[in-house]
Amino acid sequence: MWKEVLLNIFHNNRGKFIGAIVGFILAIFILTIGFLKALFIAICVFIGYYIGKKIDNKESIVETIQKILPDEWK
Repeated sequence: MWKEVLLNIFHNNRGKFIGAIVGFILAIFILTIGFLKALFIAICVFIGYYIGKKIDNKESIVETIQKILPDEWK
């Protein structure tokens, strides 16, 4: 019974549910390891997600990095 109720809530409110879980995990990180370390982890996760999204879409990571870096680095 509880499984059906939770699945129904998840399907009807997917964004809210995922946002609440992410917020809860972030809060635990901040309380246990501190704000700056939690921020560093969040930035690393975002970068990993971004690179993974580029790979899934069969886009060139090298071209994306070249767009970001200034001409002196190329």
